[in-house]
Parts: sequence; structure tokens; C-alpha cells
Amino acid sequence: MQGLLQFTMDLFEGLGSEFTQPEPPAPRPKKVRKAAPPVATPLPFAVPAPEEVKSTGPALPAIPLRDTLALASFIHPQATRELVLGSARVAYEFKRGKRKTIGFLVGAEGLSVRAPRWVALRDVDAAVREKADWILRKLQETQQRHARVEATRIAWKDGAGFPFMGEPVVIRLDPKHGFASVGGTLDEAEVAGGPRILRLAVAQNAEPSQIRDAAQAWLMRQARKLFIERLDHFAPLLGVRWQKLSLSNAATRWGSASADGSLRLNWRLIHFRLPVIDYVVAHELAHLRVMDHSHRFWETVESVVPDYDVLRQQLKDEAVPRWN
Repeated sequence: MQGLLQFTMDLFEGLGSEFTQPEPPAPRPKKVRKAAPPVATPLPFAVPAPEEVKSTGPALPAIPLRDTLALASFIHPQATRELVLGSARVAYEFKRGKRKTIGFLVGAEGLSVRAPRWVALRDVDAAVREKADWILRKLQETQQRHARVEATRIAWKDGAGFPFMGEPVVIRLDPKHGFASVGGTLDEAEVAGGPRILRLAVAQNAEPSQIRDAAQAWLMRQARKLFIERLDHFAPLLGVRWQKLSLSNAATRWGSASADGSLRLNWRLIHFRLPVIDYVVAHELAHLRVMDHSHRFWETVESVVPDYDVLRQQLKDEAVPRWN
């Protein structure tokens, strides 16, 4: 969203990392270096750096083919340019637009670079190399987060498990009961110290999609009930009033708030512990007082959630189950 212009603020967690490169300074005059003495035995299978890389600054050393095969790869599906950054091959999406600076965005698909129309390609590549450490760190973090998410993919059947408010829950299909039209019920663990049991009114031979939909419906009911309770708790503390709550199913956005008091919260938050949920609830309510992410905004959040920075990081780091 575009901040105050649309009077709405979104909470983006896990969406990606963005860095804006300031307008590049005028290039420094090149220093004349003495030629290095010839090497008696050149490295075999040397692959020269791409042409656009050689066009700026000192030439990078040739990379042996055996080393290029071992490079880590970060390939954006819409990549149009490619560089070797340290020990990684990075193919990035590049677009030009009406902007004054070079910007970088590291998301689930990889690196995207945006640049003004007047910036030469060699300067774009130079900017990418200049921020190589930041880019590689964010690409690795994103890749690791994706691996954690993939590890949480649920096989929808009797015995499938997922976290509910930070605690493990296991599904048991129980078609004999309607559970008072709510589709399921949460029972205590079958063994001491084990996970709690979510009994769903679903047939034993149900399709995986039917089991998934039944579990999601139950979780969404629990989420709405809990969110309203926490909104009613924090709103008076912040001196604000919320008007409407909608549940979101967004893949990357945890919540949003509009100046008219309308809130959207992602039902998947129900997977997290209550303190993390409280952070997101307080974050969105705080936007009803401060419609930006200024220092005053974070002071407002801190007034009701003192450890918001720790909880915010947990929201970024903890993987939630894959539902499709």
C-alpha cells in the first residue's frame, strides 16, 4: 500500500526484504596498475566473467569450470540478467521504471532489481555487486525459510498434525458426530505429554481436500473468536475503536488496517502462540492512531506489547504449515 495516500496500512511479514540503492556517485578515475607477472601454468577450463561485469571496475578473476558447477544458485523465474556474487550465481529480474534510485527486492522468487530509465546496465550490475553481501544474506534467509515451510506441508489424512496457538494438534476423523454444527472439537491428549486431538466430522474415506477444508473451517472459527477477544482487550488500552473485522487468507500479509476502523487479520495467525497473535493485533490497532511506521507508531505498539521486537522476529522466523 502507499501509506497515507490511501489511508490504509498493511503489516508485511515474510514478504521479502527490500533495499533502495541511492543514486550512484560519479565514477572514480581508474588507477593504473602494474601488470602482474605471467603465471607459469594457467588454470584449466577458465570461464571469463560476463561481458557486462567486465565493463565496470577492475576485472574479476576467471572462475574455473569446476568451481562454477559448485556455485549456489538463486534463479528468479523471470530473470533477464545474471551475475556471480561471491560463491553464488544470481540471476535476477530487471525492470526499468519512473524512479530516481536503484532498488532491490528479495522475495520468495528471488532477486528483483528496479532502476531509472537513464541508468546504464553496467551501473546496475555495479550496484548489485556493491550490495552483494546484503543480497546473498537475504536470498539465503529466504531459501531457508522456504525449506522450513515446505517441511511443514500437511498430508491431509487421519493423524495429520499442525500447530494450534503454538501447541501441536493431531486430526482424528470422527464421522459419527456433528459436533453441534461446528464441524469439530478439540479434546485433550490421548497420552500424557502428547498432542491434543482435533476430532472432525469427516468420513474415514474422505478426500484430502475435504479433510483440509474441514480443518480450515474449524480453525477460522477459532481465529475469529480469538481475534475479537484480543481486539476488545487492546483497543481500550490504545484509546481506539475498531469497527469491522475480516479474515484474510493472504499468503504473505498478516494484517491490515484502514482509517475507518476496518481491520483484516490472517486466520493463519491461529497457528502461533498467543503473544505473537497479540503483537499483530496491537500492530493493526496502533495504525488507527498512527497511519505509518514512524518512531511514534512503534512507541504506540510498545506501550501495550513491550517485547514487540522479539515477537515480530518470531513471526518472521517461524514457519506456518503449507495448506495447498
